Amino acid sequence: MLKSAIKELPKRYRTNFVNSLSGFKSGNLIGTISPDGQENLAIFTSVVHLGANPALMGFIMRPVSVPRHTYENIIATNSFTINHVHLDFYKKAHQTAARYDRAISEFAAAGLTPFYSENVKAPFVQESKVKIGLSFVESLEIKANGTQMIIGAIEEVLVAPQLIMPDGYLDLEKAGTVAVSCLDGYHQTQKLARLSYAKPDREPEEIGHEIL
Repeated sequence: MLKSAIKELPKRYRTNFVNSLSGFKSGNLIGTISPDGQENLAIFTSVVHLGANPALMGFIMRPVSVPRHTYENIIATNSFTINHVHLDFYKKAHQTAARYDRAISEFAAAGLTPFYSENVKAPFVQESKVKIGLSFVESLEIKANGTQMIIGAIEEVLVAPQLIMPDGYLDLEKAGTVAVSCLDGYHQTQKLARLSYAKPDREPEEIGHEIL
């Protein structure tokens, strides 16, 4: 299908089609709070790893030409959290995509519980088994479509010790973390294997959880 044909697709069809092209994505709830204490929670499927030293993560925010509560709260407080979505509450997580009024907390509307630590101002999702607290670093405008790449530095990670393997690998299947396709497809995963570090002089081998 050529670019010209994609452009002519009906809006909803085109949105679903193009969103499906990148394959399976992570599903994360981003928690923020306004300066006056109003909690906000929204699901994002664009969270990415940006580096381990320093430890950075980012996500894509749609154009801020209209009110974006998540964006406004991050800019105002320099704080946000990223929380994995799991099998036991993915429907509640999906509900946070609804366009609630600013005065309504998506935590309450979706039936999820805010949790606070002493190190991060923004609320975590108590039900999540992998919680990441971040401080705002910078916002980069993607001029091609007006979206923003929001970059944060990891300040705190809250994860159950039994999910961390000896080499630092997180067992996301044990956590029940889900994957997302398009904007509304939720998937339970099945690991095929972990493979050895790729080198030009040997074929990859399956590895266990021993320290590499």
